[in-house]
Amino acid sequence: MPQVERSHIQVSDVWRRYGRGRGTFDAVRGVSFTVRPGQLFALLGTNGAGKTSTVELLEGLAAPSRGSIRLFDGLDPIADRAQIRSRTGAMLQEGGFIPHLTVRETAGMWAKLTSGPRPVPEALDLVGLAHRADVMVQNLSGGERRRLDLAVSTLSCPELLFLDEPTAGMDAEGRHATWQLIRELQEQGATILLTTHYLEEAESLADHLAIMHCGRIAASGSVSEIVADHPSMLSFGLPAPWTIHDLPVSGAVKQHHSRVTVTTGQLQKDAARLLAWAEDHDIALDRFTARPASLEEAFIRVAGDAGAQRQEDDE
Repeated sequence: MPQVERSHIQVSDVWRRYGRGRGTFDAVRGVSFTVRPGQLFALLGTNGAGKTSTVELLEGLAAPSRGSIRLFDGLDPIADRAQIRSRTGAMLQEGGFIPHLTVRETAGMWAKLTSGPRPVPEALDLVGLAHRADVMVQNLSGGERRRLDLAVSTLSCPELLFLDEPTAGMDAEGRHATWQLIRELQEQGATILLTTHYLEEAESLADHLAIMHCGRIAASGSVSEIVADHPSMLSFGLPAPWTIHDLPVSGAVKQHHSRVTVTTGQLQKDAARLLAWAEDHDIALDRFTARPASLEEAFIRVAGDAGAQRQEDDE
């Protein structure tokens, strides 16, 4: 018999509707994806794309209007909450901590509500807050509060971890330290679903990602798969009397004053042809740059294309 591929998250044609009657709004529109055990899946999207609404459904905070969600090969986030709770952790966008408790007291309170928690000092050390243990929550910076959110979400050493904008408000040092912690949690076997506005974060961490726009998934795959569908760029200054018609490239060519841009799906070949041609004709290509397609460019293009499609659908 063929082996059935396991999943920690299985989302099938999920919708989430707010309001009633004429005031209804579909924040999530037919979303489907699968997250395998041990995988880090990033959910990207513009503001209002439906990321948080989707994550809340996965966490069992609301039921989908249509479609189905199954965790751990068949468990329903709401109906099977008792079986799921001890196996999952969730870092929400806002933890709702009591401001007059210290960091240690806050983590200790959450530990008492957690089955088999790791020691509080270990949890605080894990996120770099051990030296702030006796500081009241109200005196923490925004980035430090996010670290505390992460500490309490990982108290149970969860198999499945939901991270909703985990590095929002952190400085660059704190963000990179948190990325390293997320990598370590994954190496220890955790399956992670991450939402983020930071494309560099997704590019650095994700095994697989999906880009949401207007409640739908506009593109999904590995970073390399999504980026491969979008062109790379060559840019350089072209001296007179040469023109763009002389260039030995296959991509689309544009010129603004003396600056030339080549949009290409064959970056290496076009760059090699162009440099060989310049060498043969003793031409100096001023400030020559070759830039491969990036996740940022793919994101902007996908979001724009999806927005245009949504406008057509609504007309």
